[in-house]
Amino acid sequence: MKKLLLIVPVIFILAGCGGKKNNPTPRPVPQPAQAILSAPAQNAVCTTGAILSATESSITFNWSASDNTTSYVLVVKNLLNLDSTAQNTSQTQLIVSLLRGTPYSWYIVSKSNQTNATAKSAVWKFYNSGPGVVTYAPFPAEITSPTLGQIVTTASGTVNLIWVGSTVSPDLIANYDAYFGTTNSPPIVGSAITNSFLNNVTVTSGITYYWHIVTRDINGNTSDSGVYQFSVN
Repeated sequence: MKKLLLIVPVIFILAGCGGKKNNPTPRPVPQPAQAILSAPAQNAVCTTGAILSATESSITFNWSASDNTTSYVLVVKNLLNLDSTAQNTSQTQLIVSLLRGTPYSWYIVSKSNQTNATAKSAVWKFYNSGPGVVTYAPFPAEITSPTLGQIVTTASGTVNLIWVGSTVSPDLIANYDAYFGTTNSPPIVGSAITNSFLNNVTVTSGITYYWHIVTRDINGNTSDSGVYQFSVN
């Protein structure tokens, strides 16, 4: 007698996990890196620019490519009148027309299309030489303390004025004149200062003060830092 083979279908039910799904951690956006400056060199007397007129020449700025960067901003500052220009580029070189016989500073800001973060390079200074110049005025002193707009708290009733001087060649600075007072044209309070500071200057709470530094080199050339102001608590 023949036996019947009964085939019973087996149904497999796949059940999904009902727990929460972990969202993957987003990868950090690469930040632009700092550009390395190459030319004009730090504290250089720039003589390689192409002369455009008696008052202007074109200067070529060069820097190294920085990581995670899609564009750069070249910022050039006239150290006599403090005017600044900013130019965008995707290259690592720009040619800029500048006044001759004038000191400048420059730096590069690295930018990326993937983030709002930026990276600022070192700040270099150079002198764009003019016709018939034998000696060069010192760079305007850099005011370091108190800075522009700073609110100073002092228990002693005095502040220390601090600055940094520099020239295109080392050891050319002779001395400084310091101007300090409560108007934007302050009187001189120290002349022929050989240090780059003036300590224990008397101040009063609630008063705004103005000050600037004139740098003098061994050839008698001078430059002015420009007037800075600060307030005392």
